[in-house]
Amino acid sequence: MTSDEHNVKPTDLRGILKYVPMFREHVFVLALDGSLVAHENFQNVLLDIAVLRSLNIKVVLVHGVGQQLKALAKQKQTAISDPHGELKTDAVTLELATEAAAVVSLEIMQGLTRNGLRCATCNGVRSKEIGMVKGEDQLNSGAVDKLDDVLFNKLLDTDTIPVITPIAFSREGTPLRINSDLLASELASKLNASKLIYMTTQDGLQINDQPLTNLPVANLEGLLKSATEQIPERLLSKVEHSVKAINAGTPRAHILDGRLFGALLNEIFDKVGIGTMVYSNDYQSIRRAVTADAHSIYNITQNGVRAESLRERSQESIEATIADYLVYEIDGSIVACVNLKIYDSGDIAEIGSVYVQAFYQNKGVGRKMVEFACAEAQERGSKRAIAMTTQASKFFSKVCAFEEGTINDLPAERREDYAQNGRNSKVLYLDL
Repeated sequence: MTSDEHNVKPTDLRGILKYVPMFREHVFVLALDGSLVAHENFQNVLLDIAVLRSLNIKVVLVHGVGQQLKALAKQKQTAISDPHGELKTDAVTLELATEAAAVVSLEIMQGLTRNGLRCATCNGVRSKEIGMVKGEDQLNSGAVDKLDDVLFNKLLDTDTIPVITPIAFSREGTPLRINSDLLASELASKLNASKLIYMTTQDGLQINDQPLTNLPVANLEGLLKSATEQIPERLLSKVEHSVKAINAGTPRAHILDGRLFGALLNEIFDKVGIGTMVYSNDYQSIRRAVTADAHSIYNITQNGVRAESLRERSQESIEATIADYLVYEIDGSIVACVNLKIYDSGDIAEIGSVYVQAFYQNKGVGRKMVEFACAEAQERGSKRAIAMTTQASKFFSKVCAFEEGTINDLPAERREDYAQNGRNSKVLYLDL
């Protein structure tokens, strides 16, 4: 399979730079199937990883050994209990898996070194025996007992990529085999990763020959309950552990075909992507405002008015335009708001009155409000979102990926008001 067959192009530099502020210093956990490490496109995957590191994105690599284990078993004419680490692991399989893990780990580290990247293996994963499952001893199969997040974070803070193998030691030093999909999922949760990315040699998730590109985690959970047989066998483990990671706090999980040239960069930095992205419901606390919310919105925005970051709006004016407001509610209390105004042409929407109560600031609430408002504007046909601010230009540009514009980017009616109010706000925009 070649990139020409799929007509996939790596995303351009402009697209990458747009997302850089959003992901800088974030942790991505990449799970690489053994079959991908053996594929001819793997060297291009390593180049993509080098791009991520050059953008100050922290990367953790977890690898599998399924294909290499099967090859070793064939070479030595030995039967193995399970090549993929999903069932029990007998002594022979553990011995061959340990050998395969060493070979794959060295190959990955060699490739990272060629790309000028620092990397290291370590004993930051402690394992424990799974024991009996449905009356059957799982022998040398392990589960995660402890993850040394202090060690992993020290490596990441020194620009070092941890390379994690599916062989981990117990408290007593006994080697056990852990399913690499499970291991990646638990690492993503423990390290507060922004993304868990499974890179395989399978197409993204498809049901009835229809590719699933963007899935709320609730929809994927429904598929696992009602249509498990429709999920390709080699992707089932990745689907299950994607759900577990998201439910444990990881915002996004991706499943993509690493054989495609530029797959990793396209999936991360392109709006469309080329794999399957599963996401948490980040917006479950956001709703449309109702008249009864006007007083709370007024009180919240007054803090911004006093700091001269928001324009003064009376409670009466808020009530009169309540349909333009969205609020973020936690336990019955409104903690943030945003105003979304669609101009008559319909092509332009303005994001205004973005304010988050002090206790909830710096927790991603403002970003979610702006993202939700932009999605709402796009759904209503707008092609561009604009924002005007005197003090929050860095929030819009670095956190929300807006670009700085000029007064000419405003609708005619807004340009007139801009000239009269004397605030000299910066104009920012985001193409939807």
